[in-house]
Amino acid sequence: MNVRKKAFQATIDSLNATTAIVSAKRRGRKPRVPIVRPPDGTPGAVNTILRGDCVAVMNAMPESSVDLVFADPPFNIGYLYASYDDKKSVEEYLAFSEKWMAAVYRILKPSGSFFLAIGDEYAADLTVIARRKIGFNMRNWIIWHYTFGQQTKRMFAKSHTHVLYFTKSAVVNEFTFNADAIRVASARQTTYGDPRANPKGKVPDDTWFLRPQEAVPHAYFEPTSDTWNISRVCGTFKEREGWHGCQMPIAVLDRVIRSATNPGDIVLDPFNGSGTTIVSAALLGRKYIGIEQDPNYVSFAEKRLAHALEAQGATGPQAEASPPEIINDASRDSKLLTPTDSFGRARVKRTRGGM
Repeated sequence: MNVRKKAFQATIDSLNATTAIVSAKRRGRKPRVPIVRPPDGTPGAVNTILRGDCVAVMNAMPESSVDLVFADPPFNIGYLYASYDDKKSVEEYLAFSEKWMAAVYRILKPSGSFFLAIGDEYAADLTVIARRKIGFNMRNWIIWHYTFGQQTKRMFAKSHTHVLYFTKSAVVNEFTFNADAIRVASARQTTYGDPRANPKGKVPDDTWFLRPQEAVPHAYFEPTSDTWNISRVCGTFKEREGWHGCQMPIAVLDRVIRSATNPGDIVLDPFNGSGTTIVSAALLGRKYIGIEQDPNYVSFAEKRLAHALEAQGATGPQAEASPPEIINDASRDSKLLTPTDSFGRARVKRTRGGM
């Protein structure tokens, strides 16, 4: 075991210890909203996190039973996960990707949608597999650009992620797309005063320009902007859970879920990880299923979800976005800054963002 893997293993050990400490602290306190999780891998269950291999779990689920799948899978770039090897051969990774995407296709309803977040290395490969081998229909190849990118020395700095939007059906009227739920003011309205402008606004573009300096004090997805102004979740942000290396901004999930589902629909994430998808779905009044194979990640995601549901309380599901006061609550039991990042590197102490 090399140095970075030893450091990462220490992080995993700290998760185990913290789980026990938090459980001990909670004894004698009023319990949060309970997360009722059925036996591992139980097919057909909703509003839960199922622990198990995502391919096996999805293949055991009823066919055509899910409205939306959002997947942010391992990128096969050497990230350190608690229960997964992120350094497979190209052939092995592509075979694995085809298996889980085929399982997604099987469980999607004819009206269902599939959003896939993926990096440069395999975006083209997975697009070909999804379209040519499995049968998905591509609606958009979205570029999520953020300026808080990775710094490089021998190439241009990487500051984007691909979000691939597919539907099961090619017939426009057969799949769910709620344009009115995500419309923004168009330039014809805000700049030119053009009487031909649609008074409802326009559907946002397929390039999302996301800069952390624009997140505060501005609101996410301001109505006057057709770009998706939301940064990736950096280590110093209040939204950061801290125990999982790959956390998607909840504002991105809010818009995806609002566009592709209706209240009461079922949203599934086959790589549940930090739990962002299921938290967003729950707060927006959708049913949810998360699939995760690592017990520590399941435990902390359950804590995150329980906090969100308890904090939401009597207000009920939100119509437009997950409330920041819930997502950024520093007192939540799920928030834990591990000693190392997802590459096994020691974290540098910072204070920006209220950590």
